[in-house]
Amino acid sequence: MATVARAIIFPATMWDTLLSSTTLVAFSETGDKTQLLAFTLAARYRKPWVVLGGILVATLLNHGLAAWAGTLVSGWLSPTVLPWLLAACFLGFGLWILVPDKDEDSGKEPRFGPFLTTAILFFLAEMGDKTQFATIALGAKYQSVLWVTAGTTLGMLIADGLAIFLGEKLADKVQAKWIRIVTAVLFIGFGLLSLVQALRG
Repeated sequence: MATVARAIIFPATMWDTLLSSTTLVAFSETGDKTQLLAFTLAARYRKPWVVLGGILVATLLNHGLAAWAGTLVSGWLSPTVLPWLLAACFLGFGLWILVPDKDEDSGKEPRFGPFLTTAILFFLAEMGDKTQFATIALGAKYQSVLWVTAGTTLGMLIADGLAIFLGEKLADKVQAKWIRIVTAVLFIGFGLLSLVQALRG
């Protein structure tokens, strides 16, 4: 009975959307500059749950807009063009992720307290970031603002939560190089699947 109830509330396509969005963003965020920002803010303010709350708000706003933009763009494109565009996007992300992020100095932080400071910095840091573009592509692929936003936000919270609560322990055990490689393989895999769909179309 519980399985039937879950199937009604979360159809297979919703599970697929949620799982794919969560997995891709969780891996792509690991080792990213915003994860390092999460660790820095948590170390500075010593309020991990407040910092995580700021990340949640910023991600919901940023990725919600990105997912909506993806679904909007997909409506303008023909069904034959969209798979090719998605394949190019995912393959491009896979190659992009292999390039390490450069250390960036964001300058002076606004003095709005830990919650607003985190929300503002994360919203700005995600503008034009890999995960934002990935969310746009996922929105175009799955045509669901709600579940793509939920999945990408969950992925961000998983990766950034690890940075906040594990910090240096995680960094000591996992090399950023291998994280980037695994993430790149995931994105390239999605790109190849989209390419197969384009060829079949």
